[in-house]
Amino acid sequence: MNAPLTVSVPHRLGKDEAVRRLKGGLSRMATNLGGLITIEQEVWTGDKLTFQMRGLGQSAAGTIEVFEESIRIDVTLPWLLAKLGERLLPALKKEATLLLEKK
Repeated sequence: MNAPLTVSVPHRLGKDEAVRRLKGGLSRMATNLGGLITIEQEVWTGDKLTFQMRGLGQSAAGTIEVFEESIRIDVTLPWLLAKLGERLLPALKKEATLLLEKK
């Protein structure tokens, strides 16, 4: 495994509303990334989500931590997906921003 890829996404929702939107839309966010990834497991512990995902036949793990004014997404990718990871970060940030902005 490589070092985690990290994306920070600002928001103005407050922690509770950001958590509510993430809980309701994480699978939709994965679908919007072109069907390249599927979320296999989601476990919420307070304001932190731990998840397992699969893409291109590879498994990856990550966390999303919700803060009052931002979220931080950390994803640890296997070496094969890590090559695509840098290209995935802008799309991931865009989808997370859309999820947090939609009413």
